[in-house]
Amino acid sequence: MVSGAEEGDSGDGARSSDGRMPLRVVTAAAIFDGHDVAIGIFRRILQSQGCEVIHLGHDRGADEVARAAIQEDVHAVAITSYQGGAVEMFTHTKEILDEAGFGHVFLFGGGGGTILPHEISHLDEGGIARIYSPDDGREMGLVGMVQDAMESALRIDLLDEARFDSLSNPISADDHGSVSKLLTLAENGDDSAFSATLERVRSRPEEDVCPVVGLTGTGGAGKSSLTDEIMLRVQRDNPGRKIALLATDPTRKRTGGALLGDRIR
Repeated sequence: MVSGAEEGDSGDGARSSDGRMPLRVVTAAAIFDGHDVAIGIFRRILQSQGCEVIHLGHDRGADEVARAAIQEDVHAVAITSYQGGAVEMFTHTKEILDEAGFGHVFLFGGGGGTILPHEISHLDEGGIARIYSPDDGREMGLVGMVQDAMESALRIDLLDEARFDSLSNPISADDHGSVSKLLTLAENGDDSAFSATLERVRSRPEEDVCPVVGLTGTGGAGKSSLTDEIMLRVQRDNPGRKIALLATDPTRKRTGGALLGDRIR
């Protein structure tokens, strides 16, 4: 799923260094953690700063967070952890991202006083990009911490040509990392570069088409609920069939930010 269907001019504050695409961030509260207020606040601030936010809600495991980051091809992941297992949560998330070839993802977060200073140092030594402490909050404020993280994440260029060098052979639907890169190129890249890359990675003839169903409607009409029920029934009755589900939410005209919450389902 992808977010950020354009509905007006996006602000420049959350655009990548080359100005071609907005900052895309997955937000989540750690597994076994019902404290969702903090991540909800940071999600709103990120959105207000012009970021495209894919919100996962609370009680999310490292595998769920990393999988979403890979499938959404994000610049950054923000995690709050107040259940005492921050070291394991952040470390395992990074390990999964690294193994999948997504080690560039900027991983940041916090947990107030539940993440001790020596744990922050341990995570820093392990390559976790940034863990914010209560002292950071007092000195920088909530918006300041978000802007600090954004400044680092914006240095990541998801349209760097080197990222697409590996897309030289046919790819399968199960290769979520390659598919997400291709979607990023289609949405934000050069048309000719996308067309050339698409020809290299096709695993089926261009004439071999599949049904495409579009679903739209006003806010609160029940699009997500209907889609959820359709997907459950298709998977139940056709367990071997592959489904590509692309979800978009509108970009806010004033801030340029966007929120995709359908992955909570």
